[in-house]
Amino acid sequence: MTKQDLTNAITDCVTRGDKAFVPYIMAGDGGLETIKKNILFLQQTGVTAIELGIPFSDPVADGPVIEQAGERALAKGVTLRKVLKELTLFKDEVTVPLVIMTYLNPILSYGIDQFAKDCQNSGISGLIVPDLPHEESGLLQNSLTKSEIALIPLVSLTSPPERIKKITAAAEGFVYAVTVNGITGVRDGFGDDLAAHLEQLKAVSPVPVLAGFGISTPEQVRSIGALADGVIVGSAIVAAFHRNDLTAVEALVKMSKKEIYS
Repeated sequence: MTKQDLTNAITDCVTRGDKAFVPYIMAGDGGLETIKKNILFLQQTGVTAIELGIPFSDPVADGPVIEQAGERALAKGVTLRKVLKELTLFKDEVTVPLVIMTYLNPILSYGIDQFAKDCQNSGISGLIVPDLPHEESGLLQNSLTKSEIALIPLVSLTSPPERIKKITAAAEGFVYAVTVNGITGVRDGFGDDLAAHLEQLKAVSPVPVLAGFGISTPEQVRSIGALADGVIVGSAIVAAFHRNDLTAVEALVKMSKKEIYS
């Protein structure tokens, strides 16, 4: 799939009256063999796309649940290269777009051009790099463009209007609207400025706007989803898979469907 397939999957979802739901999973938490099982399960539940986190020894954006999942995956010997190779084995069974979330250092160690080619061969549609500033995005952009992979920007709550315009003008796939100041993880609530932030992003973005960080309950999926084109849910999904609570995963996905908003 390509970056346009990713955007289309989200816009088609919104056109139907649903909200996009993108779960985050830590690739290889439980071993490489869990990747296929978890992706196909999520696909069956009706998710819009899937974000695959790559375990990294020095994460800067991950809360404790995701950090611990990364440590478990690293202990199993999971690497970026192994994840992409694993994905090639069943990519023909995957019908939803896949997005990789990794840090810059593993990409540089891999080799940018080879990384982009292997992502394309693995069926990856988008890439999120939390420690890559917008001003440095050209470092990856040429290789990703050749491979039809979206470089998905993150926009923080503290980004000023002019910076938001710059970031969204170059956005591909979707805009990742960070809903809290800080790392990922479960939150009891969100700031009063979130609604205005998401409204501003939607007004200027040429691609859909998805909200993420801290969204962990069905009620938060519904309330935050109402403000954006959809949501990204990480820690709650990772924790549910770790305790094998598939019912909890299904309950979160269900809250993105149109009957909830009608």
